[in-house]
Amino acid sequence: RRKTMTQETTQEVMQRSLTFLPVNSETKKRIESDCYVEGYATTFDKYVLMERDGRKIYEEVARNAFDQTDMSDVLFQFDHDQFVYARTGNGSLGIEVDDHGLFIWADLSRTSRARQLYEDIQAGNITQMSIRCRAATSFDGETQTIERVSKLIDVSAVSIPANNHTEIIARKVNEYDNERKRKKLALKLKVNTER
Repeated sequence: RRKTMTQETTQEVMQRSLTFLPVNSETKKRIESDCYVEGYATTFDKYVLMERDGRKIYEEVARNAFDQTDMSDVLFQFDHDQFVYARTGNGSLGIEVDDHGLFIWADLSRTSRARQLYEDIQAGNITQMSIRCRAATSFDGETQTIERVSKLIDVSAVSIPANNHTEIIARKVNEYDNERKRKKLALKLKVNTER
């Protein structure tokens, strides 16, 4: 019988790379910008966090983990480091929890550094995301669950995520439909090759 252990980590900062998926093409931009990015910084799906001694350790975010989260001034960064490209405090970053996960949108047009990051995302050089937060977790021997996020510190575009299922896109309406179709086809091919 497994014993569930709960660990409060409110002083410890967690960095997690989680699913970041494009949204429906009918969705309108939330911010008018020529350098607009959007998607899911995390979802409520379980994923492989790591392998230890040949055994997979999973992680998931509880559906109510963001119910009491302080999102008053969240940063948009690259690799959780140095520069701030957008932030909720000045309206250039928006965040919303829905049935699927943590949806974000950002205007990367306000500084030359932010525009460069947008160009790297648009070119496909940076394709994934991660979050950094203060959180309470539990572990049942197989799955670590993020039970409660007390503070969301940043959402970051990243070069190497902990979770390879993450994604970030730069969106222009005409290019978005083609990108979405390409990713659906790639997912179908991946599923068929894994069978």
